[in-house]
Formats: sequence, C-alpha cells, structure tokens
Amino acid sequence: MTTETTSEEFRFRDIAVVAYAPSIVSSMGHGAVMPVLALRASDLGADASMAAFVVALLGIGSLATSLPAGSLVARIGERRTLMAAGALDAVAMTVAFLSSSVAVLAVAVFVSGMSWTAFLIARQGFLIDATPLSHRARAMSLLGGSFRLGVFVGPLLGAGLIHLFGVPVVFLFAAAMSLTSAVIGGWMPELGRTRSREQGHLSVRSVLWTHRRTFATLGIAVVIIGISRSVRTGLLPLWADHIHLEASVVSLLFAGAALVDIALTFPGGWLLDHRGRQVVAIPVVLAVGLGCLLLPLTHDALSLGAVMALIAIGNGLGSGIVMTLGADAAPADGRAQFLGGWRLCGDLGGTGGPLLVSGLAAVFSIAAAPLALGLFSLAGAVWVGHWTGHADRARLAAAATERSPETVPQPGLPRRR
Repeated sequence: MTTETTSEEFRFRDIAVVAYAPSIVSSMGHGAVMPVLALRASDLGADASMAAFVVALLGIGSLATSLPAGSLVARIGERRTLMAAGALDAVAMTVAFLSSSVAVLAVAVFVSGMSWTAFLIARQGFLIDATPLSHRARAMSLLGGSFRLGVFVGPLLGAGLIHLFGVPVVFLFAAAMSLTSAVIGGWMPELGRTRSREQGHLSVRSVLWTHRRTFATLGIAVVIIGISRSVRTGLLPLWADHIHLEASVVSLLFAGAALVDIALTFPGGWLLDHRGRQVVAIPVVLAVGLGCLLLPLTHDALSLGAVMALIAIGNGLGSGIVMTLGADAAPADGRAQFLGGWRLCGDLGGTGGPLLVSGLAAVFSIAAAPLALGLFSLAGAVWVGHWTGHADRARLAAAATERSPETVPQPGLPRRR
C-alpha cells in the first residue's frame, strides 16, 4: 500500500471541508430523522412491530448493498459516488416526507440505507488516499467523530422544527442536508479514479476470495466490535425502560454519553496512530463487556448514567477503529471492493447485536441480555486483541516499506497558501 501524501506535507486543515463537512451535514439529517421515524410510521397506521421494522430497514438497506456499493465506488470513483449517494438520499427523504402509507415510507427508508453505505465507503476511500499512514487513524477517528457530531446536533435541530411545523418536516430537513452534502462532496478531488482505470475493474467475488483469510480473522474481530457497540442502541434504551426511567431523563443520559463519546474522538485517534490499533480495540470491547455486567446492578438514572459513561469512554476512544483497520488491510488493487466487504462485516455486527438482544429478551428475559452480551464481549476481546495485534505488526511493516528509498510518494492534495 502506498500513501498519497507525505507526513511532512500533510495538514488536516487542507482536507477539513471536503473530508468532514459532508459527513457532518448528512448525519445531521439522519440524526433528526431517527428519533421520530417510528413515530412517523405509527402516524401512518403501523403497529409497534411494523414501526420497529421500518426503523430496522435503514440498517437492512445498508447491509444489503455493502458489496454493490463497493463495486460502484470502484467503477465511478469516490467523488461521483458521494454526489450520487447524497442526491439519492435527498430523493428518498423527500418521498418519506410525501408518503401517505407505511409501504412507501418503508421503501424510502430502505433506499436511504442503501445510499448511506455508499456514502461511507466513498468517504473512507478518499481519506485513505488523502492522508499519510502516520495520520491515518486520526483521520478515520475524525470521520467517525464527524458522524457523531452530526447525530448529536441533528435531533436538537429536529426538535425545534417539529415544534414549529410538525413531525414530517424533519424528512425535508434531512433531504436538504443530503443534497448539501452532495454539493460539498463535488468539491473534493478524485484521488483514486486514475488508479482504478489503470488497474481495471475486479469483481467483488474475486477480491473477497483473494483476501478471505483477512475477512475470516480480522473481519470477525470487526463483527465482534460491531455487536458490542450495538449495545448502545439495542440494549440501553430497553434497560432504561425496564427500570422505569422517563423518556426525557433517558434523552439527557444519551446526550451526556454522546458528549463523552465526541470528546474522546481525537485522543482515541492519537492513540491509534502512536500506540497501535490493539491498544484501542481491546478497551472498546472490554468497556462494553464490563458495562453490560454492571447493568443489572443499576436501578436509577445516576447508576445507569455511570454505566453509559463507561461504555461511551470505550466507544469514544475507538472512534474510527473499524474504518482504520479496514484502511490498513485494504489492498491497492480492488480497494473499493474490499471496503465494501469490510463494511458488510461492520453491518453484520451492528445488525446482529440488536437481533441478539431481542432474541435473548424473548426467550429468557431482559435481565439475561446484558449478562450474555457482557460475557460475549469479554470473550470476544481475546479474539479482537489477537488479530488487531497482528494488524499492528503488518502496519509497521508497511510503514517501513514506505520509508524505504525505493518508495516514491504520489502527489496528493495541494497545500493551501
């Protein structure tokens, strides 16, 4: 793997707008929609289970199109994919605003999930080209932090819009944000397009098969991280309801945890770059495991808030860990197709976690879910630690190769005067 800029030339401010502004803007729209999506489905006549399914379609759409999205990025490049994904999401959110039935809303949400995964793969691919290896983890952590910032601000803006104009207006807001992200994305240079043309188009199947060992080892570690992280949205709200906390109190607890998460984004990226991926990946999973085992001991807002803060510390330090590991492992030949497979691993974890919580709660009780997930995370930390350590050694070997006299870095983003 080669880097597109050298460490001495690189400055984050040179890529700040094109790299992170689209993510902040787009995630603001998604953040505004997510809290009221089930409510909108209910207003259109959906019962509780159908409303929950409509919400799940966002993740299902992302999961179903991870591999095709990687292929699309390989064919048309990161910039065009970003613009197309933003435009498609804007159309989907406009349809959701105009929808008069649950079926139409469900289709719009699914399409939005499709566009979101293409958007993420394009963002990740651009940052791999735009940042040197020495700054890669900080770049990916800031990308993860930009999503978190948008998701934090979006519901606050959405609440004001709903108060003035009603629930459906947040879908128009999301459409406007997606369209804005597409416009901003059009400003970014297409760093990887020339390489893709020179290499030709590889099939997704051939790329996944060539790197099957990576997916069967480090990819499973990503699935474990995804399942652990899904505790935030899959388990904590259910537990808050289980101990009879008011909705307003729960919202404040989640907002506080989100602030902890955001505050630790850059320190986590610094640790990833300077101390390695393993040093961060293990605490991410261990924090969730310990938090889950402590969860049954909580009985009020204060104790639940302490557990949520513990999990947020681990999650904040690990901001961008999955994207960083994917960037480290991605080959130069067939990179976008590989990242599509990597995204699939993350989506499997993120989707599988809530399904696991739901199954445990249905078969046993809600009290069994945190214990099972806690033990799973503690055991999974062993696998995660082993293979992220292996990834660290591979990264150091790649860095040594890039520092050799034979390696000539390619030109990247111009420095601003």
